[in-house]
Amino acid sequence: MATAFEKAQVLAMQLTPEQRADLADLLWVSATLREDVQAAWDVEIDRRIAEIDTGTVELIPGEEVLARMEQKLRKAGT
Repeated sequence: MATAFEKAQVLAMQLTPEQRADLADLLWVSATLREDVQAAWDVEIDRRIAEIDTGTVELIPGEEVLARMEQKLRKAGT
């Protein structure tokens, strides 16, 4: 008789690659201590702030980001 793990494995492999990635993220977060996740986010936030402060990234206004996303969604829908 298959274990719950084996059944989950079989079902997971029937998902699309995107769904498997989402499931992997969900499982990873659920298996990682909240403190570890928060520490990783703190490092990422500090990195991004440093990039902004040093001018190594281009800041794009929110309205422009939304317009670009809308344009891509329209193209994808055609």
